[in-house]
Amino acid sequence: MKHEDFILQELGKATLTSPLNENKHSRPKFGFVTEKDRIMYDTSLAHFEKCRKNGQVPISFEKAGPRENIYFQPARTKVGIVTCGGLCPGLNNVIRSLVMSLHYRYGVKNIVGFQYGYEGLSPDSKHEVLELTPQSVSQIHHIGGTILGSSRGQQDVSKMVNTLEMLNINILFCIGGDGTLRGAHAIHEEITRRKLKIAVAGIPKTIDNDINLIDKSFGFETAFSIANDIIRNAHNEAFGAYNGIALVKLMGRDSGFIAAYAALSIQEVNFVLVPEVPFRLEGEGGLIDALRQRLERRHHALVVVAEGAGQEFFEGEEMMKDKSGNILKKDIGLYLKDKISEAFSKEGFHHSIRYIDPSYIIRSATAYADDSKFCSLLAQNAVHAAMAGKTDFVVGHWNNEFTLLPIPVTVSKRKKIDINGELWWNVLEATGQPNMQ
Repeated sequence: MKHEDFILQELGKATLTSPLNENKHSRPKFGFVTEKDRIMYDTSLAHFEKCRKNGQVPISFEKAGPRENIYFQPARTKVGIVTCGGLCPGLNNVIRSLVMSLHYRYGVKNIVGFQYGYEGLSPDSKHEVLELTPQSVSQIHHIGGTILGSSRGQQDVSKMVNTLEMLNINILFCIGGDGTLRGAHAIHEEITRRKLKIAVAGIPKTIDNDINLIDKSFGFETAFSIANDIIRNAHNEAFGAYNGIALVKLMGRDSGFIAAYAALSIQEVNFVLVPEVPFRLEGEGGLIDALRQRLERRHHALVVVAEGAGQEFFEGEEMMKDKSGNILKKDIGLYLKDKISEAFSKEGFHHSIRYIDPSYIIRSATAYADDSKFCSLLAQNAVHAAMAGKTDFVVGHWNNEFTLLPIPVTVSKRKKIDINGELWWNVLEATGQPNMQ
């Protein structure tokens, strides 16, 4: 990574006075930020001294926040909002906050929502475009999912930009994960090729918390908090039976953050299996052997597995893909349940196993309080940046500060658990699980 990779693109010079400057109702003036306000990527003293010694510019993110001057004239600005990918707690909170911030803080009255993801931007789908007003979104944060609907799959970028042109859209907010952000960048590139003045803003949505260079994404905290309650009940199921096993599968296609955080929050999990750490199933020191030893000692066990863990057991099988081109993971939860039951039954080892998959319940839930607040602040900071003419950016969070990042650097790789880092060490300490690699 280089310092230059983190410089944002702009549509032009922001010359209009922000409505936030008007100091309505005698409120204190906002603390406006500029491009010179930046958040350090590595805040350690050792890294700072190294950069100073080598004459390097430390990698940093542009600080998010309101600008004293804006690019778009609010009364003439039309905004589009789209939600893509799987459901996630907080989607409606983000939509609501975007509309409220645009309408009440900037005076933007013309806001529309595209239905069912990027499909809604394609004229081929014939999905109706929805008008979004403070009245129509006032209560949506009380329900899960997204009022705009969502979908996966690639659409014709040229046709989508045609729609933006035809509807005179000035700003497009794309709410979604890695694939959505890649799509947003492709839309930006087509906009640039046509020399249009349309800002593209990304708000990162991933329940797996796996977006690069962003320490927390919305929906994640709600997800592992709900998983905490489910794991607690699963533990009761396991404890209530002789040699009882509760096997809980949680979200986490390529990164095991939900499984790790949920296990740390409940401190009752005995085995955590994540995509980042391969494990052996059979043989001395494998999962089945370790599980047997646990049952012989305590007569109950709780296993949490992320959906993307153990995919090495399916090597050689045909792998399917979803409409976005993502490999569909094989069901590791059912696989483990069957293999554990088969091995113990063959040995005549008495056991009782319960398999629980709460994924669809979790992802469609409403956002918890702190997550709801986080959603609102992400949306507000996205509005500030877009109104100032920033484009091809993602609003993020780093070192307890809201940040702005160019989309390309954000999607350059997926964030994963560092198996040599503090988080995984804490998981191993909490579970006491042996090395099963």
